[in-house]
Amino acid sequence: MRPKIKPRRRGLRITVWSLVTVLVMTVGLTGVVLWQNSYDIDEQRVTIRHGGHTLHGVLALPRDGRKRHGLVVYVHGDGPTDATHDGGYQPMWEANAKAGYASLSWDKPGVGGAPGNWLEQSMDDRAEEAAAAIAWARARTDIDGDRIGLWGASQAGWVLPKIAAKTPVRFVIAVSPAINWLRQGRYNLLAQLRADGATAARTRAEITRSDTVRRLLKHRASFDEYVRTMGGDADGMTPGRWGFISRNYTADATEDLRALRGIPVLLALAGHDINVDTADTERVYRETLDPGRALTVKRYPDAAHSLVKQSIERSDLATTMTALFSPRSLFADGYLDEQRRFLSGLDHGAHARD
Repeated sequence: MRPKIKPRRRGLRITVWSLVTVLVMTVGLTGVVLWQNSYDIDEQRVTIRHGGHTLHGVLALPRDGRKRHGLVVYVHGDGPTDATHDGGYQPMWEANAKAGYASLSWDKPGVGGAPGNWLEQSMDDRAEEAAAAIAWARARTDIDGDRIGLWGASQAGWVLPKIAAKTPVRFVIAVSPAINWLRQGRYNLLAQLRADGATAARTRAEITRSDTVRRLLKHRASFDEYVRTMGGDADGMTPGRWGFISRNYTADATEDLRALRGIPVLLALAGHDINVDTADTERVYRETLDPGRALTVKRYPDAAHSLVKQSIERSDLATTMTALFSPRSLFADGYLDEQRRFLSGLDHGAHARD
């Protein structure tokens, strides 16, 4: 006759097996996260000298055995962005690598210990910075200087054509680029108010506030004058941010875009963009660049401004979990493949010569 297990021993066994199960699940989930966040690229930390400063960058190289590669130079949008955009660039770098292209990006000045302050830059300053990075890349033996192009998102729309006017580029990938700073700001304000379900009274008040800010900018008001005019309420504005806006609010890419004529351009636009008026962007790009027939426009109906799926972006939890367990799935369906195909189609002959 089989002896009965004492309740105490049975409870101990349950506890032990519960701990083992949790441990196995933890190890398994950790393995999935590590696997999903491993990319088929070799990343190198690099330093680039520019204007007496050092840019802290990352060069992501394909693992394809070729001695030389084309290069995609990344131009950030707004905000304090590091070289990898907190890892958000890496799925794109992997897509570039599949097409035989390396990727280069760097911390904005003042980010991650880099010298300087990005809020003190103009769009021309940013273009000079990128041109210096391209010159650095052209001096490398593992980069094909004739196959260097640009990728830029949002605010980079004012920087990309300025770079092309300073140094030859082979192609441009423009993601949700804005055309005119003031038009973009007004569009964003109204789109956000609609998304918030704002009342007519609140909408009128916000437009009045926006008009006041525009007048202050036009008259080159100081930050202190801005705060006084707003009744002492800075509403999150800082002296540095006010200086950045004052320096750049007249930005307009319309005329600068002529520098991209004849250059292959992939224009990627989101279907749920409350930051940039994509219809206005597409109209200006087509009017300016179509004479050269080098413009490709791709729309992603399920995407938000950053080309992350809108269904994911509107939930912080969904964004975090997807970034951990399936980071390539963050982006709109087809976007990574389209970027790879665009690069692959540029010059098959150049690949064959490597």
